[in-house]
Amino acid sequence: MRSTISLFLLFAVAGHAGLVRFEITERRDVLDGFRFGATGAYEFLRGRAHFAVDPKLPANRRITDLSYAPRNTSGLVEFSADVVMLRPKDLRAGNRTLLVETPNRGAMGMLSLYNRAQASANPMTAAHFGDGFLMREGYTLAWVGWQHDVPKREGLLRVNVPTVSGLAGVVRGEFTPSEPGRRIPLGDAGHIPYPVSEPASLTLSVRDGIHGDRKPLAPGEWRLQGDEIMLAQPATPGRIYEFLYRSQAPAVAGLGLAALRDFAAHRKETGAEQFALGVGTSQSAMAWKALVYEGFNADEHGRRVFDGLQPHVAGGRRSTFERFAQPSRTSGPYRNASLSSTDQFPFSDTDDRELATGRRDSILERARKAGVVPKIIYTNTSYEYWGSAGALVHVSLNGRRDLALPPTTRLYLLSGGQHGPAAFPPQRGNGENLPNWNDYKWSLRAILRDLRQWVVDGTEPPPSQYPRLADRTLGPGDPPAHRTRYLDFGPEYASKGIIAHQPPKAGPDYAVLTPLPDADGNDRAGVKMPWVSVPLGAFTGWNRRTAAIGAPGELLANTGSYIPFPLDRIRKEFPGREAYLQRVEAAAGQMVRDRFLLAEDVPAMVRLGRAIWDWALAVPNGSEPTSAARANIE
Repeated sequence: MRSTISLFLLFAVAGHAGLVRFEITERRDVLDGFRFGATGAYEFLRGRAHFAVDPKLPANRRITDLSYAPRNTSGLVEFSADVVMLRPKDLRAGNRTLLVETPNRGAMGMLSLYNRAQASANPMTAAHFGDGFLMREGYTLAWVGWQHDVPKREGLLRVNVPTVSGLAGVVRGEFTPSEPGRRIPLGDAGHIPYPVSEPASLTLSVRDGIHGDRKPLAPGEWRLQGDEIMLAQPATPGRIYEFLYRSQAPAVAGLGLAALRDFAAHRKETGAEQFALGVGTSQSAMAWKALVYEGFNADEHGRRVFDGLQPHVAGGRRSTFERFAQPSRTSGPYRNASLSSTDQFPFSDTDDRELATGRRDSILERARKAGVVPKIIYTNTSYEYWGSAGALVHVSLNGRRDLALPPTTRLYLLSGGQHGPAAFPPQRGNGENLPNWNDYKWSLRAILRDLRQWVVDGTEPPPSQYPRLADRTLGPGDPPAHRTRYLDFGPEYASKGIIAHQPPKAGPDYAVLTPLPDADGNDRAGVKMPWVSVPLGAFTGWNRRTAAIGAPGELLANTGSYIPFPLDRIRKEFPGREAYLQRVEAAAGQMVRDRFLLAEDVPAMVRLGRAIWDWALAVPNGSEPTSAARANIE
């Protein structure tokens, strides 16, 4: 059943508003009324939420440039956000919990993450809903656009915010090509860039290495064409091209956080759901850290909005919403790798001291003062320690002591994982080693269930599992990891979001620490999937670039390694496949007892173990299987 309707939910509150109407443009039954266990049938809704906020309220004062934004006749600033929902047709059969995902650059991801589903911007087929885990659990699912510069393409969710005419500033970006080409986009990862208001202000430089000297390129070596820089000669792969230019009319980007806050607050206020959880991956996980840090887990009445959060693979990074914010630009090895605003103190939920200024702060500081601290379970992979300052989440900035996480926070290292698992069987890409195929996503289902139980009935989740200085499971990495340091953007940056120094002035380095490996090359600490605790190879959080893409030997963004053990060692340790599978099943059973795996997923671990064994035994000389052997496995 499909329909296109307009449904307006109208309400007004003296002095402030929040969500003022929700316009539904598409509504249909999911899979023709298929019943997901005890929850029953679901319906799909797509629409737009319309908001209005009062710039004078303390709850909104952290939104950069909100005071300059156009206002309606009631003195409120209006904006809207794209919304997709999947909800039980009978809400009474659900679990009373709203599960909100922050879309990653406009894309929906939690059905793939938790349901093992095929990714889709418009889920319609059985494959798009996977095994139905989230529906069987009874969640109301929502995706709320929070990023203002998402490309206007079908299926991508964005927030539509006002711009402020009369304001100007400098925009900076980096681009590192992996192949020769003449185009340098002003927008990273496909985001819509700010326009160049003064072409004469545009400068372009190139350097070798993240911290290399910048060499200016003369205007005759390039030209501006639309939202791209066109080079006279092809770019050199692996070199970093940096541009700066002046622009005007910045977007009031911080309203994206208000959209998340006010949508969930309205659902709870009207009684549609009793609890609200937030989830996100990578860039969208960073948005949740920003929401808490900037004080947006309190609604306009001061009430807690999100009861629990599961930010996945954010590392030490957090989104920022300064003037001319570019939320798509996130730091990491050879991608916006130098002086990124996402690499900023504070990094931890625990109070720490900034090295250059002596300022003390934490991600939870404003939430603590307002009494709205959510339950938080962070999950990071080994890659986040190499690629995004993951250790600073739980280590002092000087690297000398472990930080004691607050009782409302759990942190789990998904041992031996990369940013997003590579496909299995792995195929060699742009790294020196095979990419890391450790599929840790199975454990995220159990962790989400733990989070909800913690919120709903106070059942404590498992203790945090991460590397520490005290037990010598954390130390200096080899190869060296992504470097972060104090960044000075100017005197009005912290209070008003105004950047005076672009690039920022760099100060002291922060500690660079990574999980220490055992004799096999696998991390000592963390939550280990069965194929990591019963290894046939080493899983790492790092991989190196090859000469084919330039900057050989430097870290490859978002990628770890899988280094197979020699076949004679595997055969010596395991008499055969059944012996290996018995140990895999035992390891999976222990994960269930430790509450990092669902009992219903143990058979899948054994099936995967069988495929892993067959693949490993087809690997010649510890590298990759022959094409014939791969065909047999696949």
